[in-house]
Amino acid sequence: MPVIDAKRTGERIGALRDAAGLTNAAIAAAMGFSTRNAVYKWLKGEALPTLDNMLILASLFGVKIDDILVVKVL
Repeated sequence: MPVIDAKRTGERIGALRDAAGLTNAAIAAAMGFSTRNAVYKWLKGEALPTLDNMLILASLFGVKIDDILVVKVL
């Protein structure tokens, strides 16, 4: 059964953020967040972005949602 690997997805978000030349603050601002806490949780693999936020990330990074998610099979 496929599941999303939150830790590796967070690592990928970080890599895509760096490749796009963005900061955590810029991502939080694009999401309309008042703090960067959610972004930090994504990067650490403690939480995953909602589908709406995943769509925004894909747009910011210029990739497809599938390029952000890391899936593992159990």
